[in-house]
Amino acid sequence: MALNIQEQRPAGVDLRERGRDKSGNTLYLDARLFMQLQVFTGSDNAQLVADACARHELRGAVYVNVLDPYGVGVLAISEDEEYFAATLRAILQDDPFSHLKIRPEHALFGRTYAIGYESDLEEVLLKRPQRYVANPEWPWAVWYPLRRRGAFEELTSQERRTILMEHGGVGHAYGKADHAHDIRLACHGMDTSDNDFVVGLLGKSLYPLSAIVQRMRQTRQTSRYLSQMGPFFVGRAVWKSEYSG
Repeated sequence: MALNIQEQRPAGVDLRERGRDKSGNTLYLDARLFMQLQVFTGSDNAQLVADACARHELRGAVYVNVLDPYGVGVLAISEDEEYFAATLRAILQDDPFSHLKIRPEHALFGRTYAIGYESDLEEVLLKRPQRYVANPEWPWAVWYPLRRRGAFEELTSQERRTILMEHGGVGHAYGKADHAHDIRLACHGMDTSDNDFVVGLLGKSLYPLSAIVQRMRQTRQTSRYLSQMGPFFVGRAVWKSEYSG
């Protein structure tokens, strides 16, 4: 699905995601996932929410909100942005959601993206995030937005790369040990609070997800170049859609 065909470069601004194969050739893929988390309160039966999502064949997950005994979170996934403006909107206006109160301060909306070095764009942009969300062995989730300071963009490309490698190394270590697995989304211009990214941390238990956030505080990116993190949504899945890709 990934392309390495220079003559197919579109005219004008090139919005395709880019990666790089082992030979150093640039790869292109004009596809990405959109993910949205909507959080509600007023639910005394999360299973009704799960049943409704299953009935509507929603791709994603339903979480109970650990910080709200009447709270639920609905994570929806689609490659088509129209899905969120039409289909999902209609689902969330129907029962049982019509009897719940939405918590807009927890709403998250982002898109998968490539950083330019991935050798399998389809895996990174489309398959892996869905596989992570659907994994029944990782019921715990922490979702939150973050915003970088403008000073980060003033650094040289090499300085930014070094900082991101340090940050990414921590995530890789936790993932390799099966402690925590991350989903990173860009939300530039799609977030009511002007955040830059959405992060989802998924795992078998909650403590490692808290521990990786604590560890990340020590990295240069977090300690020097982030201006805002949160609010945090902490949930445990009561339902997940299946994914076999």
